[in-house]
Amino acid sequence: MNFTTVGIKQKFIHSVALLVLAVSPVFASAATAQLPGKGVSITPIFPSIAEERFRGEIAMAGLKELGYDVETPKETEYSTMMVAISNGDADFSVHLWEELHKSFYQKAGGDETMVKTGDIMPGVLQGYMIDKKTADEHHITSIEDLQKPEIAKLFDANGDGKADLTGCNPGWGCELIIAHHMNAYGLEKTVTNNQGSYFALMADTIARYKQGKPILYYTWVPQWISGVLVEGKDVVWLTVPRTDLPGGKNDVNTTFNGKNLGFAVDSVKAVINKEFAEKNPAAVKFLSEMQITTDDESAQNLKMHNGEKSAADITRHAKEWIAAHRAKYDSWLADARAAANTATAKN
Repeated sequence: MNFTTVGIKQKFIHSVALLVLAVSPVFASAATAQLPGKGVSITPIFPSIAEERFRGEIAMAGLKELGYDVETPKETEYSTMMVAISNGDADFSVHLWEELHKSFYQKAGGDETMVKTGDIMPGVLQGYMIDKKTADEHHITSIEDLQKPEIAKLFDANGDGKADLTGCNPGWGCELIIAHHMNAYGLEKTVTNNQGSYFALMADTIARYKQGKPILYYTWVPQWISGVLVEGKDVVWLTVPRTDLPGGKNDVNTTFNGKNLGFAVDSVKAVINKEFAEKNPAAVKFLSEMQITTDDESAQNLKMHNGEKSAADITRHAKEWIAAHRAKYDSWLADARAAANTATAKN
């Protein structure tokens, strides 16, 4: 080998090295554009209700596709959830009911420490239901009908002469409204508000229905109960005479299909720690666009009720939902990546 050949080889190696150095930032930039969350850990926090994990799994899957290192979700009650996000002990949740949990959000710091965004699930309902058979036979349409001892006694499950209402768990927020309603609608002398483990109580309620006995219960949609006790076929909503909520803020919409249900027609939001949100526009954009329907979550909850209730089952349900809505899902991811790129360009 002569010196000329060696020189040519050295020049070639040098040129290749320069090319690699020039191209490397291009590839790095492309990777960053696709994975704006790469290298960033994000901690979800969800309620301990397994029936609400589905939407959380969908959110986590999307954030992982954006490159985020998604930590194992923390679980707690709603009020504690807001405090954790506010303090930075968790980064986000997709379980804030805008009206029902408003006081939890505000007391934890509100807009000063958190960002509330999107409509994860619009059109969420709450209210009181009774079996259709009893409603039709006794012309019961309003919660105030339960003021009458003879009507209340129809729903007596323990022989004390008072109607037994299956209520909701302490810490969910709905228990505060139900307690307020007992007084506001004059039901304290004729109705017992039974609290405990809601789904265990509802199992007893459903068993009573199957035995042909009258039932009275609080519920919300979406969840699996609406697939077992079907509105219009098995059960009917009770109306309230007027909107009457704790704190006297009664200007919210509580009417659905012409019936005043007594609870705000709600929307589930994403809520994100404000400091995290400011640094992660991709996560904010994805969570602001992500949306599932109440029907979708009710259908998934019914699968859980029918036996598909393990953590692996719920994760699989989320993957199946994503596959069935892939075009829409990809548009959320694309918008999230664009938001990150725009923020990077500005900086």
